[in-house]
Amino acid sequence: MKILVLNGSPKKENSDTLCITRAFLEGMQQAAPQDMQIIHAVDRRIAYCTGCFTCMHNGGVCIHDDDMRGILEQILDSDLLILSFPLYCYGMPAPLKAIIDRVLPLSSMAMQRVGDRYEHVGQADFSRLRYLMICGCGFPNSTHNFEPAIAQFKLLFPQRHTILTVPESPMFHAPEAAIVTKPRLQLVQKAGRQYAETGEIEAPLLAQITSPMIPEEQYAAIVNAGV
Repeated sequence: MKILVLNGSPKKENSDTLCITRAFLEGMQQAAPQDMQIIHAVDRRIAYCTGCFTCMHNGGVCIHDDDMRGILEQILDSDLLILSFPLYCYGMPAPLKAIIDRVLPLSSMAMQRVGDRYEHVGQADFSRLRYLMICGCGFPNSTHNFEPAIAQFKLLFPQRHTILTVPESPMFHAPEAAIVTKPRLQLVQKAGRQYAETGEIEAPLLAQITSPMIPEEQYAAIVNAGV
């Protein structure tokens, strides 16, 4: 399977969320060899979308001649697109959002009704693509936190998507937290194996992964003590 990871964290390899993503990829590798590539969004030259819609009229050629052209080719050549990012203001970081805004060339101006909503008709065939969102955050809970990012991801990719959210993610770079982070990463690896084998993650396992690693009040107290 060809896997393309768009890492939205400006911290690149030091991203807390990327620790989770790499554990997931390791689990997929345990199931079968995978062809994987990680793009750090902050390293790429991506101009902001101007909303001119030129690409939607001319067959998908953007007015900007930058790194996005190559990224679009990589997306279309992939089987699985993973968006890995920390939660920024209840959404994705700006470097990744710039990339997502620039996938407009994959769509045309024409619209079609799909269920109870309208969608743009594609200019390229990406029907085989599956989509995975892996998002970590520094808060101790998942409720009233990830919902905006989840809603956006589901609207962007309404079919064949999987979502994995992990609170308390800064703990993955704290050596003293290994007693709880190591078992959690093992669960993420298990999820990766399941996904590679079946295309899904079992609900009980997903619930374990997305739950706090330590009690919410304890985590908040630790964070506040270091402020």
